[in-house]
Amino acid sequence: MAKKLKGNLPRASAEDARRIVDLLDRAIVKYDGDVGEVEQALGAYLFARHVGWKPLVLIHNKRTIRKFEEVLGVSFREEFDEIGPDAERCKAYQIASGLSNFWKAVSGEVKIEGRRTIT
Repeated sequence: MAKKLKGNLPRASAEDARRIVDLLDRAIVKYDGDVGEVEQALGAYLFARHVGWKPLVLIHNKRTIRKFEEVLGVSFREEFDEIGPDAERCKAYQIASGLSNFWKAVSGEVKIEGRRTIT
């Protein structure tokens, strides 16, 4: 029996799906370097579709986000909503959204244990 997905991401239109595949294909074709970096960038892009850019910046540091954006040729802030439909599944976002200053969590001033956990 297939497991029911928790996700709330709306189905991509044919046009959006084609744009995404083209973007990812272009990133792979243009990339020159460690294959792990392009794989991580592609995964971050697909993950950001679900959670938005704010949870993504909690999971990765600023330098890593910039590297991913460079590899993909996009800005996560321009490409995705701040908060995606599955943001609440990210432990880092759950904790940071309860803080008085979200950006203290992003900067590392407030430490978040299990920031890479999703439920």
